[in-house]
Amino acid sequence: MRFAPLRNDSFLRACQRLSTPHTPIWLMRQAGRYLPEYRATRAKAGSFMGLATNVDYATEVTLQPLERYDLDAAILFSDILTIPDAMGLGLSFALGEGPKFERQVRDEAAVAALAVPDMDKLRYVFDAVTSIRKALDGRVPLIGFSGSPWTLACYMVEGAGSDDYRLVKTMLYSRPDLMHRMLQINADSVAAYLNAQIEAGAQAVMIFDSWGGVLADGAFQEFSLAYTAQVLSKLKRTHDGAVIPRIVFTKGGGLWLQQMGALDCEVLGLDWTMNLGTARAAVGASKALQGNIDPNVLFAGPDQVTAEAIKVLDSFGAPHIGEGTAPTHVFNLGHGISQHTPPDNVKVLVDAVHAHSRRMREAAKSNF
Repeated sequence: MRFAPLRNDSFLRACQRLSTPHTPIWLMRQAGRYLPEYRATRAKAGSFMGLATNVDYATEVTLQPLERYDLDAAILFSDILTIPDAMGLGLSFALGEGPKFERQVRDEAAVAALAVPDMDKLRYVFDAVTSIRKALDGRVPLIGFSGSPWTLACYMVEGAGSDDYRLVKTMLYSRPDLMHRMLQINADSVAAYLNAQIEAGAQAVMIFDSWGGVLADGAFQEFSLAYTAQVLSKLKRTHDGAVIPRIVFTKGGGLWLQQMGALDCEVLGLDWTMNLGTARAAVGASKALQGNIDPNVLFAGPDQVTAEAIKVLDSFGAPHIGEGTAPTHVFNLGHGISQHTPPDNVKVLVDAVHAHSRRMREAAKSNF
């Protein structure tokens, strides 16, 4: 498959711990409800799944934020729960609400019925990846993604989001055998799904372990980290001669950062509770870091948004300049952008990150 040459590779270079002219920035959920143009397209589609399963609409909304902001990467417009939907659990989204499953996985029979889904049921995702990559025309790289095996299991058991994760944790503690069986199927599914995205044109892939941080110490390692590591071990490292960076983001995972540093991936994403300099010291030079401004900063005034962006950049420390590999930073939010975010403040953030990170590099060169 032929795609246009990449014109802005700063994100991919940073993922590989190579020097860049500025700190690259993209935002989790950057194609989403905070943009009026997204809301207009979703209204045309009739529903979230109508949007996500239509290649043209998915392409359109993926590119929308790139028309407004000087972002350094695009991320596929989809959802982390497409895999359990393809397993037959019946995913739906009510307007203004989170995801819900028509069928839940809460007993031995339901777990026994699970299987890695036929990837043809997810063809709409792979077709969207290829369509988006062509539409980007080399402007910036395209990121593919999936939920982690544990995060998928949370939704599959609970049937929706949860405040206390009572049902999924009940299974974890009372029937760990069932939980491990589900997680193994999920891990095999996520690996196949992400590899298919890579084959369709994704230039990096991200595993969202959105609910890993709700686990107790010990349980996190057994039921989340181990299965994320399994997925990573099965992912393509290269495709069409290019390295495919792998990103792992565990919300609330700062406690286990050193253990996560041993994962076979290129980038670790951090939520806003971690200091980037502390994380850099804990992980060492083997990983790039991604993050990690508090998304609620974007509700402040422009001057405060700029000041907070500078704080995050400064907390990471000296940027990598010159040849070879060294610790690098991809700027992002500490979690997904809120639907209530003023769009103008996103431009302030993106421009501030580029401007200050360039100044940091000029200062580093003058002291080199």
